[in-house]
Amino acid sequence: MPTTSSAPTTGELPTTLDAVVIGGGAAGLNGAMMLARSRRSVVVIDSGTPRNAPAEGVHGLLGLDGTPPAELLERGRAEVRRYGGTIRTGEVVKAAAADPSADGDPRFTVTLADGATLHARRLLVATGLRDVLPDVPGLAEHWGHSVVHCPYCHGWEVRDEPIGVLAVGPASIHHALLFRQLSEDLVYFARGIALDDDTRASFAARGIRVVDTPVDRVEAADDGGIAGVRLADGRLVTRSVLAVATTMLARVDGLEDLGLPIQDLPNGMGRHVVTGMAGTTDVPGVWVAGNATDLSAQVGASAAAGAMAGAHLNGDLVAADTRAALARASST
Repeated sequence: MPTTSSAPTTGELPTTLDAVVIGGGAAGLNGAMMLARSRRSVVVIDSGTPRNAPAEGVHGLLGLDGTPPAELLERGRAEVRRYGGTIRTGEVVKAAAADPSADGDPRFTVTLADGATLHARRLLVATGLRDVLPDVPGLAEHWGHSVVHCPYCHGWEVRDEPIGVLAVGPASIHHALLFRQLSEDLVYFARGIALDDDTRASFAARGIRVVDTPVDRVEAADDGGIAGVRLADGRLVTRSVLAVATTMLARVDGLEDLGLPIQDLPNGMGRHVVTGMAGTTDVPGVWVAGNATDLSAQVGASAAAGAMAGAHLNGDLVAADTRAALARASST
């Protein structure tokens, strides 16, 4: 018979949880809230290292624009707890399939860095991604402040500033055109990546200056921001903001034994987990939502994906519970 059919009301967790959510960002918390509201026993494992931690505010999120990321997550945790969900700070070092139940329903074990082990019927992976910056001295120190990546997340805040775009590949061309919408003072640092004549003509038509001299480092300003980009020939191109497209890698450390389908994107853009409708995967009983599968999703899209995955996961559990109830009824 099913181990549990509703969220605990006494604070004591069942031996086998309905779901463990790995990742406590927008996707994980919204998925957990949907599950908890459906009276599922759910534990969220939160490592406390959100991707947007350096940002001053979450932008482009209707009704919550400008909310500090830490504040938004704390609200989300409180909402999950309100419906009986549990938030546990920790790091997952191993998640793996376990022996299925007697009727063939999936089972999983999740091991934390502190040695604790959780058992679950389903998993929702919402681990997000890790941004890898190009190896330019002085760049990483300003990440999330004077160094930005997304024109929709940070663009309004840097409008009309002298912006520099550090090229990392073909995608940087479109990146530059997006930031040109926000400032008339834009410099494109090619960094040895070739530009064809048509692209140079487009940049010239939009007033984007191209610097072909190699970049040596990013210079810091006295106020804690950046002073500009130091070139290999010693010249300093003054800039107050740098935009750079990162290599975005899904965070799957500790999840290798699940056998999730991982796919590299072209042109070194990154790596993500391949999913189907509502975050389903080729691994029965495992859903993935948020930046781990959709590398470009902002907070709102990640939260929506988490909600959809949570609802779909609950529907799968309902079907499993119904099959088990029918089996019990037929045996009496």
